[in-house]
Amino acid sequence: MKASLIHAAQRVLSEYQKIIITSHQRPDGDAVGSLLGLGLALEHAGKEVQMVLQDGVPSSFHHLVGSERVKRKSESDFEISIVLDCSDLERVGNVFQSDEVPTINIDHHITNLNYGEINLVYPQTPATAEILVGLIPALGFTITPESAEALLTGVITDTLGFRTNNMTPNTLRVAAELMEMGCKLPDLYQKALLNRTYKSVRYWGAGINNLNLEDGLLWTVLTLEDRKKIGYPGRDDADLINVMSSIREVDIALIFVEQANGTVKISWRSHSGYDVSKIAFSFGGGGHKPASGAEIEGELEDVQLQVLDATRHYLRNKH
Repeated sequence: MKASLIHAAQRVLSEYQKIIITSHQRPDGDAVGSLLGLGLALEHAGKEVQMVLQDGVPSSFHHLVGSERVKRKSESDFEISIVLDCSDLERVGNVFQSDEVPTINIDHHITNLNYGEINLVYPQTPATAEILVGLIPALGFTITPESAEALLTGVITDTLGFRTNNMTPNTLRVAAELMEMGCKLPDLYQKALLNRTYKSVRYWGAGINNLNLEDGLLWTVLTLEDRKKIGYPGRDDADLINVMSSIREVDIALIFVEQANGTVKISWRSHSGYDVSKIAFSFGGGGHKPASGAEIEGELEDVQLQVLDATRHYLRNKH
Protein backbone atom coordinates (compact mmCIF):
# COMPACT_ATOMS: atom_id res chain seq x y z
CA MET A 1 0.00 0.00 0.00
CA LYS A 2 1.32 3.43 -0.98
CA ALA A 3 2.35 5.24 2.20
CA SER A 4 1.56 8.76 0.97
CA LEU A 5 -2.03 7.80 0.14
CA ILE A 6 -2.47 6.05 3.48
CA HIS A 7 -1.24 9.15 5.28
CA ALA A 8 -3.59 11.36 3.26
CA ALA A 9 -6.54 9.10 4.20
CA GLN A 10 -5.41 9.09 7.85
CA ARG A 11 -5.40 12.90 7.96
CA VAL A 12 -8.87 13.18 6.49
CA LEU A 13 -10.37 10.54 8.77
CA SER A 14 -8.82 12.06 11.88
CA GLU A 15 -10.00 15.57 10.98
CA TYR A 16 -13.67 14.84 10.20
CA GLN A 17 -16.40 13.19 12.23
CA LYS A 18 -19.42 12.76 9.93
CA ILE A 19 -18.81 10.13 7.26
CA ILE A 20 -20.96 8.51 4.58
CA ILE A 21 -19.93 5.14 3.13
CA THR A 22 -21.49 3.55 0.07
CA SER A 23 -20.91 1.01 -2.70
CA HIS A 24 -22.42 -0.09 -5.99
CA GLN A 25 -26.01 -0.84 -6.99
CA ARG A 26 -27.15 -4.50 -6.81
CA PRO A 27 -24.57 -5.04 -4.05
CA ASP A 28 -22.78 -8.36 -3.75
CA GLY A 29 -21.05 -9.82 -0.72
CA ASP A 30 -17.88 -7.81 -1.18
CA ALA A 31 -19.83 -4.55 -1.39
CA VAL A 32 -21.92 -5.35 1.70
CA GLY A 33 -19.04 -6.90 3.66
CA SER A 34 -16.70 -4.01 2.91
CA LEU A 35 -19.35 -1.42 3.79
CA LEU A 36 -20.17 -3.02 7.14
CA GLY A 37 -16.56 -3.94 7.89
CA LEU A 38 -15.31 -0.38 7.51
CA GLY A 39 -18.46 1.30 8.83
CA LEU A 40 -18.52 -0.67 12.08
CA ALA A 41 -14.79 -0.09 12.61
CA LEU A 42 -15.24 3.68 12.20
CA GLU A 43 -18.23 3.67 14.55
CA HIS A 44 -16.19 1.78 17.12
CA ALA A 45 -13.76 4.73 17.05
CA GLY A 46 -16.60 7.17 17.73
CA LYS A 47 -17.27 8.41 14.20
CA GLU A 48 -20.79 9.29 13.02
CA VAL A 49 -21.30 6.95 10.06
CA GLN A 50 -24.06 6.68 7.50
CA MET A 51 -23.96 3.39 5.57
CA VAL A 52 -25.92 3.71 2.33
CA LEU A 53 -26.70 1.31 -0.54
CA GLN A 54 -29.22 2.47 -3.13
CA ASP A 55 -30.62 -1.07 -3.48
CA GLY A 56 -30.31 -1.99 0.20
CA VAL A 57 -28.77 -5.17 1.60
CA PRO A 58 -29.76 -8.46 -0.10
CA SER A 59 -31.52 -10.92 2.21
CA SER A 60 -28.60 -13.36 2.01
CA PHE A 61 -26.53 -10.91 4.10
CA HIS A 62 -29.14 -9.93 6.70
CA HIS A 63 -27.38 -12.11 9.27
CA LEU A 64 -24.44 -9.68 9.39
CA VAL A 65 -24.42 -7.27 12.34
CA GLY A 66 -25.39 -3.77 11.25
CA SER A 67 -27.11 -4.82 8.02
CA GLU A 68 -30.45 -3.51 9.31
CA ARG A 69 -28.94 -0.04 9.66
CA VAL A 70 -27.90 0.30 6.01
CA LYS A 71 -30.15 2.92 4.37
CA ARG A 72 -31.14 3.40 0.75
CA LYS A 73 -30.35 7.15 0.78
CA SER A 74 -28.49 9.66 2.88
CA GLU A 75 -30.53 10.90 5.84
CA SER A 76 -28.26 13.65 7.22
CA ASP A 77 -25.33 15.87 6.34
CA PHE A 78 -21.85 14.44 6.04
CA GLU A 79 -18.36 15.91 5.88
CA ILE A 80 -16.49 13.26 3.92
CA SER A 81 -17.51 10.34 1.71
CA ILE A 82 -16.02 6.91 1.05
CA VAL A 83 -16.92 4.69 -1.92
CA LEU A 84 -16.02 1.00 -1.73
CA ASP A 85 -15.70 -1.77 -4.33
CA CYS A 86 -16.95 0.42 -7.18
CA SER A 87 -15.01 0.92 -10.42
CA ASP A 88 -16.85 4.09 -11.48
CA LEU A 89 -19.09 6.58 -9.73
CA GLU A 90 -22.13 5.94 -11.95
CA ARG A 91 -22.48 2.48 -10.39
CA VAL A 92 -23.21 4.05 -7.00
CA GLY A 93 -26.57 5.32 -8.27
CA ASN A 94 -28.19 8.41 -6.75
CA VAL A 95 -26.45 8.47 -3.38
CA PHE A 96 -24.50 11.67 -4.21
CA GLN A 97 -25.19 14.91 -6.03
CA SER A 98 -24.07 14.74 -9.68
CA ASP A 99 -21.02 16.95 -9.04
CA GLU A 100 -19.92 15.20 -5.84
CA VAL A 101 -16.32 13.93 -5.77
CA PRO A 102 -15.87 11.18 -3.16
CA THR A 103 -13.17 11.85 -0.60
CA ILE A 104 -11.79 8.30 -0.58
CA ASN A 105 -12.15 5.59 -3.23
CA ILE A 106 -11.18 2.06 -2.08
CA ASP A 107 -11.39 -0.69 -4.69
CA HIS A 108 -9.78 -3.68 -6.37
CA HIS A 109 -11.19 -3.49 -9.91
CA ILE A 110 -8.60 -3.17 -12.68
CA THR A 111 -10.97 -0.81 -14.54
CA ASN A 112 -11.32 1.66 -11.63
CA LEU A 113 -11.39 5.26 -12.93
CA ASN A 114 -9.68 6.80 -9.87
CA TYR A 115 -12.58 9.19 -9.33
CA GLY A 116 -11.86 10.04 -5.68
CA GLU A 117 -9.72 12.71 -4.10
CA ILE A 118 -7.73 9.86 -2.54
CA ASN A 119 -7.66 6.62 -4.55
CA LEU A 120 -6.67 3.44 -2.74
CA VAL A 121 -7.02 1.00 -5.63
CA TYR A 122 -5.22 -2.36 -5.63
CA PRO A 123 -6.26 -4.46 -8.67
CA GLN A 124 -4.05 -7.40 -7.69
CA THR A 125 -6.23 -8.06 -4.62
CA PRO A 126 -9.14 -10.51 -5.08
CA ALA A 127 -11.59 -8.57 -2.87
CA THR A 128 -12.01 -5.05 -1.53
CA ALA A 129 -12.68 -6.63 1.86
CA GLU A 130 -9.18 -8.12 1.76
CA ILE A 131 -7.72 -4.65 1.17
CA LEU A 132 -9.63 -3.37 4.20
CA VAL A 133 -8.25 -6.06 6.51
CA GLY A 134 -4.84 -4.45 6.08
CA LEU A 135 -6.05 -0.90 5.57
CA ILE A 136 -8.29 -0.46 8.64
CA PRO A 137 -5.42 -0.99 11.13
CA ALA A 138 -3.07 1.06 8.90
CA LEU A 139 -5.52 3.96 9.19
CA GLY A 140 -5.49 3.68 12.97
CA PHE A 141 -8.78 1.84 13.54
CA THR A 142 -9.67 -1.52 15.06
CA ILE A 143 -11.34 -4.47 13.33
CA THR A 144 -14.06 -5.53 15.75
CA PRO A 145 -15.47 -9.09 15.78
CA GLU A 146 -18.54 -7.82 13.89
CA SER A 147 -16.33 -6.05 11.34
CA ALA A 148 -14.31 -9.23 10.92
CA GLU A 149 -17.40 -11.30 10.05
CA ALA A 150 -18.45 -8.76 7.43
CA LEU A 151 -14.97 -8.62 5.91
CA LEU A 152 -14.60 -12.41 5.77
CA THR A 153 -17.98 -12.56 4.03
CA GLY A 154 -16.62 -10.14 1.43
CA VAL A 155 -13.54 -12.28 0.86
CA ILE A 156 -15.52 -15.52 0.66
CA THR A 157 -18.05 -14.22 -1.84
CA ASP A 158 -15.72 -12.39 -4.23
CA THR A 159 -13.42 -15.42 -4.46
CA LEU A 160 -16.42 -17.79 -4.75
CA GLY A 161 -15.15 -19.68 -1.73
CA PHE A 162 -11.42 -19.27 -2.48
CA ARG A 163 -11.59 -20.68 -6.00
CA THR A 164 -11.29 -17.75 -8.43
CA ASN A 165 -8.12 -17.66 -10.52
CA ASN A 166 -6.96 -14.37 -8.95
CA MET A 167 -6.62 -16.01 -5.51
CA THR A 168 -3.31 -15.47 -3.69
CA PRO A 169 -1.67 -17.01 -0.62
CA ASN A 170 -2.27 -13.72 1.17
CA THR A 171 -6.04 -14.18 0.76
CA LEU A 172 -5.84 -17.40 2.75
CA ARG A 173 -3.66 -15.71 5.36
CA VAL A 174 -6.24 -12.91 5.67
CA ALA A 175 -9.03 -15.47 6.08
CA ALA A 176 -7.03 -17.23 8.81
CA GLU A 177 -6.43 -13.89 10.55
CA LEU A 178 -10.16 -13.16 10.56
CA MET A 179 -10.91 -16.65 11.88
CA GLU A 180 -8.47 -15.99 14.73
CA MET A 181 -10.63 -12.96 15.60
CA GLY A 182 -13.54 -15.33 16.15
CA CYS A 183 -15.14 -15.70 12.70
CA LYS A 184 -16.75 -19.06 11.99
CA LEU A 185 -15.75 -19.70 8.38
CA PRO A 186 -18.06 -22.69 7.70
CA ASP A 187 -21.09 -20.78 8.98
CA LEU A 188 -20.35 -17.64 6.97
CA TYR A 189 -19.57 -19.75 3.87
CA GLN A 190 -22.90 -21.59 4.16
CA LYS A 191 -24.93 -18.39 4.57
CA ALA A 192 -23.15 -16.37 1.90
CA LEU A 193 -22.64 -18.93 -0.87
CA LEU A 194 -24.82 -21.99 -0.36
CA ASN A 195 -28.13 -20.91 1.15
CA ARG A 196 -30.75 -19.96 -1.48
CA THR A 197 -34.33 -18.83 -1.38
CA TYR A 198 -37.01 -20.81 -3.16
CA LYS A 199 -37.73 -17.85 -5.44
CA SER A 200 -34.09 -17.39 -6.43
CA VAL A 201 -33.80 -21.04 -7.49
CA ARG A 202 -37.04 -20.76 -9.48
CA TYR A 203 -35.55 -17.65 -11.09
CA TRP A 204 -32.52 -19.73 -12.05
CA GLY A 205 -34.93 -22.10 -13.75
CA ALA A 206 -36.10 -19.36 -16.11
CA GLY A 207 -32.50 -18.59 -17.06
CA ILE A 208 -31.46 -22.22 -17.39
CA ASN A 209 -34.43 -22.84 -19.68
CA ASN A 210 -33.00 -20.21 -22.06
CA LEU A 211 -29.38 -21.39 -22.10
CA ASN A 212 -27.44 -21.24 -25.37
CA LEU A 213 -23.98 -22.75 -25.98
CA GLU A 214 -21.88 -21.89 -29.02
CA ASP A 215 -18.14 -22.58 -29.41
CA GLY A 216 -17.25 -22.05 -25.77
CA LEU A 217 -19.67 -19.14 -25.27
CA LEU A 218 -22.64 -19.73 -22.98
CA TRP A 219 -25.40 -17.17 -22.50
CA THR A 220 -28.92 -16.73 -21.25
CA VAL A 221 -31.54 -14.04 -20.62
CA LEU A 222 -33.67 -13.09 -17.61
CA THR A 223 -36.57 -10.81 -18.54
CA LEU A 224 -38.73 -8.50 -16.46
CA GLU A 225 -41.58 -10.93 -17.10
CA ASP A 226 -39.50 -13.79 -15.62
CA ARG A 227 -38.90 -11.76 -12.48
CA LYS A 228 -42.54 -10.72 -12.17
CA LYS A 229 -43.91 -14.21 -12.78
CA ILE A 230 -41.67 -15.79 -10.14
CA GLY A 231 -41.82 -12.88 -7.69
CA TYR A 232 -38.06 -12.58 -7.38
CA PRO A 233 -37.43 -9.35 -5.40
CA GLY A 234 -33.96 -8.42 -6.66
CA ARG A 235 -32.70 -6.74 -9.83
CA ASP A 236 -29.80 -9.16 -10.29
CA ASP A 237 -29.39 -12.72 -11.60
CA ALA A 238 -29.44 -14.40 -8.13
CA ASP A 239 -25.85 -15.57 -8.85
CA LEU A 240 -26.93 -17.76 -11.76
CA ILE A 241 -23.88 -16.52 -13.69
CA ASN A 242 -21.60 -18.35 -11.25
CA VAL A 243 -23.49 -21.59 -11.84
CA MET A 244 -23.18 -21.10 -15.60
CA SER A 245 -19.43 -20.51 -15.38
CA SER A 246 -18.95 -23.93 -13.76
CA ILE A 247 -20.08 -25.76 -16.91
CA ARG A 248 -17.14 -27.71 -18.34
CA GLU A 249 -17.54 -26.76 -22.01
CA VAL A 250 -17.61 -23.02 -21.31
CA ASP A 251 -14.81 -20.48 -21.85
CA ILE A 252 -16.99 -17.41 -21.30
CA ALA A 253 -20.43 -17.28 -19.66
CA LEU A 254 -22.71 -14.31 -20.18
CA ILE A 255 -26.08 -13.31 -18.75
CA PHE A 256 -28.49 -10.53 -19.72
CA VAL A 257 -30.86 -9.22 -17.03
CA GLU A 258 -33.55 -6.83 -18.23
CA GLN A 259 -34.10 -3.80 -15.97
CA ALA A 260 -37.22 -1.72 -15.44
CA ASN A 261 -35.44 1.55 -16.26
CA GLY A 262 -34.84 0.66 -19.91
CA THR A 263 -31.38 -0.82 -19.45
CA VAL A 264 -29.93 -4.32 -19.53
CA LYS A 265 -27.48 -5.55 -16.89
CA ILE A 266 -24.79 -7.84 -18.34
CA SER A 267 -22.43 -10.08 -16.38
CA TRP A 268 -19.46 -11.95 -17.86
CA ARG A 269 -17.48 -14.79 -16.29
CA SER A 270 -14.45 -16.43 -17.89
CA HIS A 271 -11.97 -19.20 -17.31
CA SER A 272 -8.23 -18.60 -16.98
CA GLY A 273 -6.65 -17.00 -20.03
CA TYR A 274 -9.62 -14.79 -20.93
CA ASP A 275 -9.97 -11.15 -19.91
CA VAL A 276 -13.65 -10.19 -20.03
CA SER A 277 -12.96 -6.82 -18.38
CA LYS A 278 -11.86 -5.60 -21.83
CA ILE A 279 -15.28 -6.42 -23.29
CA ALA A 280 -17.14 -4.90 -20.35
CA PHE A 281 -15.05 -1.73 -20.51
CA SER A 282 -15.92 -1.29 -24.19
CA PHE A 283 -19.58 -1.06 -23.11
CA GLY A 284 -18.92 1.40 -20.29
CA GLY A 285 -18.61 -1.28 -17.61
CA GLY A 286 -15.68 -2.79 -15.77
CA GLY A 287 -14.49 -5.40 -13.34
CA HIS A 288 -11.80 -8.07 -13.33
CA LYS A 289 -10.28 -10.35 -15.94
CA PRO A 290 -12.43 -13.33 -14.89
CA ALA A 291 -15.56 -11.43 -13.79
CA SER A 292 -16.96 -8.18 -15.16
CA GLY A 293 -20.21 -6.39 -15.81
CA ALA A 294 -21.90 -3.50 -17.58
CA GLU A 295 -25.29 -1.83 -17.79
CA ILE A 296 -26.39 -0.77 -21.26
CA GLU A 297 -29.35 1.38 -22.23
CA GLY A 298 -31.56 -0.10 -24.93
CA GLU A 299 -33.97 -2.84 -25.87
CA LEU A 300 -33.06 -6.30 -24.63
CA GLU A 301 -32.83 -7.83 -28.11
CA ASP A 302 -30.65 -5.02 -29.48
CA VAL A 303 -28.30 -5.09 -26.51
CA GLN A 304 -28.06 -8.85 -26.76
CA LEU A 305 -26.97 -8.68 -30.41
CA GLN A 306 -24.31 -6.04 -29.72
CA VAL A 307 -22.81 -7.77 -26.72
CA LEU A 308 -22.84 -11.26 -28.21
CA ASP A 309 -21.17 -9.94 -31.36
CA ALA A 310 -18.40 -8.26 -29.33
CA THR A 311 -17.90 -11.34 -27.15
CA ARG A 312 -17.77 -13.68 -30.15
CA HIS A 313 -15.22 -11.34 -31.78
CA TYR A 314 -13.05 -11.45 -28.65
CA LEU A 315 -13.23 -15.26 -28.49
CA ARG A 316 -12.34 -15.66 -32.18
CA ASN A 317 -9.27 -13.49 -31.75
CA LYS A 318 -8.17 -15.47 -28.70
CA HIS A 319 -8.31 -18.85 -30.43
